[in-house]
Amino acid sequence: MSPENITDRMLALDYANKLQAEFEALVSAPVEFRGEITVSISDAERIAEICALAKRDLGFDYLVDISSVDNYGDDPRFEVVYELYGYGHHCHLRLKTRVSEETSELPTVSGVWRTADWLEREIYDMMGIRFRGHPDLRRILMWDGYPYFPLRKDFPLAGKPSEMPDVAFTKRAPLEGGPFVTIAGGKNSVAREPRVRIQETEPPETSARLDRGNGIQESHGHASGPGPIESKKQS
Repeated sequence: MSPENITDRMLALDYANKLQAEFEALVSAPVEFRGEITVSISDAERIAEICALAKRDLGFDYLVDISSVDNYGDDPRFEVVYELYGYGHHCHLRLKTRVSEETSELPTVSGVWRTADWLEREIYDMMGIRFRGHPDLRRILMWDGYPYFPLRKDFPLAGKPSEMPDVAFTKRAPLEGGPFVTIAGGKNSVAREPRVRIQETEPPETSARLDRGNGIQESHGHASGPGPIESKKQS
C-alpha cells in the first residue's frame, strides 16, 4: 500500500470514529477490510440524519453509489449500502444499515445528495425497498405495474411470466438446464451459486441441486458445471 493510500485510510478511519462518537451506540465501531472502512448503522430510520452530518461536518460531499443486498432467509432480510467520498480529503467511507422484509422502507437521502434520486429508484425497482420522502419514487428499469422485484434472491434467473394488456409482458428466458436461483448463506460458495431450483414445486432449501450430486461426478468425472447431465461416451 502506497503512503498516499495509508494516509487516506487513516483519515477515513478518523472520520468513522468521529461519526461513532457523535451518534454513540447507533454507529458501530469501524471495520477495516483491504484498506476500506465500513461502519454499520443499527437504526435505518436515522440514516438520513447520519448522512447529513457526514456531508456537512466530515466533508463527504459525493455519494458514489447506493446498493442493496438480499440476505434471503435472514432477519432483517435487506441491507442498504452507501458509498461516500470527499473531494476535499479524498477519503472513502462505507455506511451499511439493515431493513426488515416487513418494513421494506427507510428514509431517502436524496435531500442530502441529489444523486441519490435515481440510485434509490433503482433499488426500489429491483429489490422492492421503498425510500420514504423520495420526490419521485417510480420504477426506473421495469414498467409501472410490474409485479416482481428481479434482484431478490427468490426471483428465478430465468424470470417469471407477467402481462399487462396494452403495456408490456414478460416470459421465461430460455436458459438451458434452468431456471437458476441463488441461495443466501449455505455452507460454502458452491452451495450459494446459481443452480436449478424450481420454485413452484419445492423451496430452495430442499432443492435436489443444492449441492453437486453424485450423478455429475459419475458422468463427468468431476463435480463441476451446472446444467443437464450428459452420459459418458461408450468407447
